[in-house]
Amino acid sequence: MAQKCVHQGCGKEYTDPDEVCRYHPGPPVFHEGQKGWKCCKPRVLTFEEFMSIEPCTEGKHSTTDLPPKIEKKEAPDPALLQAATTNLAPAPPRMPVAAPQSAPTPPPPPAESEDDEEGIEIPDGRMCRRKGCGAVYKAGSSREVEECVHHPGVPIFHEGSKGYSCCKRRVLEFDQFMKIEGCKTKNRHLFVGSGKKDAAAAQSKNSEGEELLETVRNDFYQTPMSVIASFFLKKIDKATAKVEFQPQQLVLDLPTTDAPVPKRYKTEVPLFGPIDTEKSSFKILGTKLEVTLVKGDGSSWPVLRSDDRPTGEILQVGRAGRLQ
Repeated sequence: MAQKCVHQGCGKEYTDPDEVCRYHPGPPVFHEGQKGWKCCKPRVLTFEEFMSIEPCTEGKHSTTDLPPKIEKKEAPDPALLQAATTNLAPAPPRMPVAAPQSAPTPPPPPAESEDDEEGIEIPDGRMCRRKGCGAVYKAGSSREVEECVHHPGVPIFHEGSKGYSCCKRRVLEFDQFMKIEGCKTKNRHLFVGSGKKDAAAAQSKNSEGEELLETVRNDFYQTPMSVIASFFLKKIDKATAKVEFQPQQLVLDLPTTDAPVPKRYKTEVPLFGPIDTEKSSFKILGTKLEVTLVKGDGSSWPVLRSDDRPTGEILQVGRAGRLQ
């Protein structure tokens, strides 16, 4: 008997309890117009983009509201950290870094069609685009008996309460918000609309048929002498991947071996501080690229990228050198 997984970001019906479940273990974060998940870094502006953020964690499906516990890494031995930093010389003074310019807000996406255009093929397994519906198209099924119960309004999150602008119900928890029953009914679902979104997705492929990724999840931590950064991308092709260390920049070209459509992530990462390019290194693992950036001046990095706004939090292992 098929059961529905209740993990955030999954929601699939499954019959195999050992099937891999991809989900978000952290709660949603909505702040100053941006939307995302606490467990990963992508931030978007619209609720539709938020709902399409790729899950960051793998586990097993569940019919309860509690995801599997994530194994925590043990803290390093304080005695070993003390021994490693006993003779650490003070870091030289650092030149002030200019505050990054805020990026302009992108224009809103064009309005989508309210109905599926005649003659457009609907992919099997496509989910209805209307908020709160969740219906899935099955190839060959009749569309004459469809009923789309949805929310025509926009999500509203205010002072802890959550709901839609089109109806009055408000709840406190995000999983309760996702279960709010639609308040409007149409006799057809909206699976593809005008097809413009699918056409835009096709344009994101290069001449080799690879899917070009604009961003991937990343994070970092640091020791007094180095910064260890991770770029999460599965199935990186070790034979063709390129990682170039520059004095204050990291250049990445990471193709994958995904089938049938491989992916490719190309970017230049402006680093917060200078690095020793000769001593820096990288390794490709099953789910990510991990780079070790040896600091050029020994100072602490509040952020990885020079164009990121400092958050005031510094994740560090060991005792950093004293700033002059």
